[in-house]
Amino acid sequence: MKSAAIRLGFGAAIMSSLLAGMAYAQDGITGLATVGKPQDGAMGFQPAATVLSRDQQWLDGMVLYIISAIVALVVVLLVVTMIRFNRRSNPAPARFTHNSPLEITWTLVPIVILVAIGSFSLPILFKQQEIPAADIVIKVTGYQWYWGYQYPDEGVSFDAVMLAPEDLGTYGYADSDYLLATDNALVVPVGKTVVLQITGADVIHSWAMPAFAIKQDAVPGRIAQAWFNAEIEGIYYGQCSELCGQAHSYMPITVKVVSDAVYAEWLARQKVASAAPAAALRLASN
Repeated sequence: MKSAAIRLGFGAAIMSSLLAGMAYAQDGITGLATVGKPQDGAMGFQPAATVLSRDQQWLDGMVLYIISAIVALVVVLLVVTMIRFNRRSNPAPARFTHNSPLEITWTLVPIVILVAIGSFSLPILFKQQEIPAADIVIKVTGYQWYWGYQYPDEGVSFDAVMLAPEDLGTYGYADSDYLLATDNALVVPVGKTVVLQITGADVIHSWAMPAFAIKQDAVPGRIAQAWFNAEIEGIYYGQCSELCGQAHSYMPITVKVVSDAVYAEWLARQKVASAAPAAALRLASN
């Protein structure tokens, strides 16, 4: 009995030590530049890192030009109307109430503009919503208030919790990364198609990564999908973008896009880390 108790206590101690190490372990990935990050006082989009984000940013620019031209035209017409048809300039106003050619024109022109916008926006929307064949599948689960990630084909899973200010340096982040960096990052290889299966465990969350043009709600009881193919190695930051409770502001998203070789090394380390708790439990039960 005494021997069994010693083995049980020893196994529990090993398991506790391993779990603590996993909680604070470095991912071993260094030398990455920060690519997608919000900047104080800046305007515009984060750098586009996927074909989806490039397409959406181009579409946004095109629509901006169109609506700017419409606003300018309307302002000019308003100014001309105020000058030419005020009471002093036009004391005897015309009595007609209809102008069929003009009415047909201002009905058809907006239709043409909307069809033109739709002809570009719908293909981009379909590209986002039609999920391609995946090189890597990752299940993303939103919790109050952190993210859980599973690589089901690899048997790897971990949680990602926001880092406290005093822990940023230990994990290789700058002080300005507070509220953005997490203890564990989602790691993916560059140039690979990653399909995300997104759900929520408690309330509705939203997995948003601006540089990838992804914002997908995580709804409990449902699995939604999103995809990306990151083209630039680096660190990217996102946030939960659905009000999900008291600590909604404190569940950021960190993604590291790395080379194939670095990803393979990271994945091997994660498999070892995932196997360690199971080994400790078996030791404790013997």
